[in-house]
Amino acid sequence: MSLPPIRIALVDDHAIVREGYRSLLSKQPRLQIVGEGADGDQAYELSKTTNPDVVIMDLSMPGQGGLEAISRICHRFREIRILVFSMHQNPTFAIQAIRAGAKGYVSKSSAPDVLIRAIYDVFDGGLALSADIAQVLALSKLGGEHGPLEDLTVREFEILRMLVEAQSTEQIAEALHISPKTVSNCHYQIKRKLGVATDIELVRLALRLNVVDLLELSKPA
Repeated sequence: MSLPPIRIALVDDHAIVREGYRSLLSKQPRLQIVGEGADGDQAYELSKTTNPDVVIMDLSMPGQGGLEAISRICHRFREIRILVFSMHQNPTFAIQAIRAGAKGYVSKSSAPDVLIRAIYDVFDGGLALSADIAQVLALSKLGGEHGPLEDLTVREFEILRMLVEAQSTEQIAEALHISPKTVSNCHYQIKRKLGVATDIELVRLALRLNVVDLLELSKPA
């Protein structure tokens, strides 16, 4: 008797990247693409309307990013597995994604078979990390490192990313479906936890800690 298909939703703000996913995954046994989205809100809607087994999601997307979407999906749809597929190799991104509820984290520099294997692994209930992410996580723990970003909650980390991208309090509130007052309170807590006094210092620290890079900041909105 054949096994049932693994239903997959793809979420990435680059259409050409999603096309590449679709072409790759549609050739694999059992993998069935049931929907595509370009941001965190669409990821949530896909989870509600297409009943996927696995959501493959980027983190850096316009509007509501991946971390907040992961939290919302995992809270509302506990049976769905989230697999992050991201350009970020900073271990803090992987830590925050797993805290939010993701079951896997694969870097976009990985070979295609790594992504495919990760899909089957998270569907079967395992935790999947690409080798490069597993290595940087292990090295950071062996070295006893505890970066300041690890003290941020998942929501604070997402708001930090959006602040550094020069999004306003109102834009962040709308994207995350929270009040401007909540954003302002988080903004204060982020600066307090990271030990900075001004937004300029916050941007400099975020660049130094690889939360964003200058290329991302220079992209058109």
